[in-house]
Order: sequence, then structure tokens, then C-alpha cells
Amino acid sequence: MATLLRSAVRPLRALGCPRGPAADVPLRGVRHGAGLLYPGHIPTSPLQKALLAAGSAGMALYNPYRHDMVAVLGETTGHCALKVLRDQMRKDPEGAEILRERPRISLSTLDLDKLRSLPEGSLGQEYLRFLDVNRVSPDTRAPTRFVDDEELAYVIQRYREIHDMLHTLLGMPTNILGEIVVKWFEAVQTGLPMCILGALFGPIRLSAQSLRVLVSELIPWAVQNGRRAPCVLNLYYERRWEQPLRALREELGITDPPSVHVRGLA
Repeated sequence: MATLLRSAVRPLRALGCPRGPAADVPLRGVRHGAGLLYPGHIPTSPLQKALLAAGSAGMALYNPYRHDMVAVLGETTGHCALKVLRDQMRKDPEGAEILRERPRISLSTLDLDKLRSLPEGSLGQEYLRFLDVNRVSPDTRAPTRFVDDEELAYVIQRYREIHDMLHTLLGMPTNILGEIVVKWFEAVQTGLPMCILGALFGPIRLSAQSLRVLVSELIPWAVQNGRRAPCVLNLYYERRWEQPLRALREELGITDPPSVHVRGLA
């Protein structure tokens, strides 16, 4: 029993020392040691995954800003949803190209000067404005570690790295209310258990006023747009920087959010 417990908790020790490929290095299916499928991969048994999922779920619900715990929860519970997303990408020309080329979004791959020089209202400039206004960085996304399939590991990494792009597309800030709205959109789009849990339990921390606005206006809007839009993982955003944001929203069928001041609510 002691040996079983030691083997089950061993992956937990890795949580304090994140490892993974550099943010400009595509995840590839190359053996990196006994049982390792990609840089930073930590193979885990079903029991270990269950323990990691339970622990990370509790921590993520207690503190939604523990992005490391949210990442672990997504990796240990998302296998089936990730396979569906991977298959959707394989069937789409743009998505299939993304799977082949494995682009990464990070400060080392972004040409910030070029983004700043783009026309007003373009995707690239609006994305950069989102990063500046909300003081966030694409480099804060945790590397994938607990997904035991290198292609699925890239799919969830890509999902993380376009998260801020979805904030930009939906016009949502990074406060709790804005994050919950994006989680509802992501839950409908991806089916990832992590997104569903965040969408359902995130509102616990909201004020009564924010909860009313969320339930009556923002959730219906996010769900409707999530259902109508094609899979957002199939967009090669790096090749669309010059595209007007409004034109991209129209292409995806994403409508303007309800006229409520989301940034001022919490």
C-alpha cells in the first residue's frame, strides 16, 4: 500500500517545478526518455490522474486564479474532449495545417512592433491592446505535462495559448465576470470538463448584481455564440493579424456582447 501511495503522489511533486518546452518550440512526437512523449511530459496512471484531478479541482474552485491548478485539471480530465477537438481540426484545412506546423503563441514568437503598426481595429492590434490594458502575457500559460498523447498535448496547449484571443474576440475583460463568460463560450465550443466546471461554479464568487446580469444576459449570449461559431481552434490566428476584428467576428458569427459594463462588475 505504501508503495502504491508513493507512486500515486509522485506527479504531485512536479507541480512545484514547472517544466516544458520553450514557448517557441512546437510540441513534437519524439521520445525524450523512458515513456516520455514530448519535453516536460510526466506519464501518469489512471489512479494518479484521478488524484491530480480531485486535488486540482478543489484548488481551482477555491482560487480560480491558480492557473497551474486549472491547467492540471484540464489535462487530467479532458482526454475524450481533446480527441473530439483533434478530430475536428484534422477535418478542417486550416485546423489540419495548425496540427502539422504546431505554431506557438508567446512573446518570443510574436512580433510586437509589427502588431503595433497594424491598422486600427485589426485583430493583431486589438489583441495587443487586450494584453496591454489587462496587463497579461501569453507567456503565463503553463506547459502541458500530464497528457499521454503528444498530439492531444499540443491541442490543449494551443487551446491555452488562444485563450486571450477569445477574450479579444468576445470583448471580455479578465475580471471574474469576464472570465466566466469566456468559460461558458469555451465550454460549449470544447466540451472540456475544466471549462464546464469553471462555467458552473465560477459564479459562486459573484455579487448579486453581477450574477443577475450573468444569468439574464451574458450566459445566453455566450452559449448562443459558442454554438453558432465554428471551432475556434481551427483558426490560424497568426496569419490573420491584419484582418479587421469586426470582419473576423462576422465570419465566425460572433455578435456584439450585451450592452452592460462588464469591466465594472465583479
